Amino acid sequence: MDTLSLARFDRMLTLPSGERVRLRPIRPDDEPRLSELYDRSSRDTRYQRFFTVMRRLPPDWAHFLANVDYDRRLALVAEDVTAPTTRLIGVARYEPGGDDIAEIALVVEDAWQGKGVGTRLLTELFRAAAENGITRFRAFTLADNRRMLGLLARHADVIERRVERGVVEMLLAPKAYPPRTVSTGE
Repeated sequence: MDTLSLARFDRMLTLPSGERVRLRPIRPDDEPRLSELYDRSSRDTRYQRFFTVMRRLPPDWAHFLANVDYDRRLALVAEDVTAPTTRLIGVARYEPGGDDIAEIALVVEDAWQGKGVGTRLLTELFRAAAENGITRFRAFTLADNRRMLGLLARHADVIERRVERGVVEMLLAPKAYPPRTVSTGE
């Protein structure tokens, strides 16, 4: 994806609550911000994202997650624009998953859950993936993560689904979205 295409994903959004956030592609300098997001997340949120709870996000993980090629690997972040310094409140990403399928992952800081951040991140991630020719996704979600299962069901058609050891594996195709209008204020 070229710089101009990436710029389309850098914009301000107004959530249904009236709060404003910035959505943008991840950058290498977000490494420490990913660690801070992990540190602020509850034990449940950490477990639901990584299927394990670590005391801290390992630095090599933060490095890997913050450095993407914006084509085969892409992540979009949401920022709290009212924070005094850049503060990530959510991340949606896709990674190569084999057979022209990308694996997706999403996390939203606990205080921002239920406000539409995850919905906006996921729909914009699907749009960006479509620009890169990716139309099928695999998601692994804990069976008790009802919020994520509901979000995926609302925004993608489930082609295959299986449950093993408390983990739901789904093959997904995003639902069609109307083209996004280009504006700075939403």
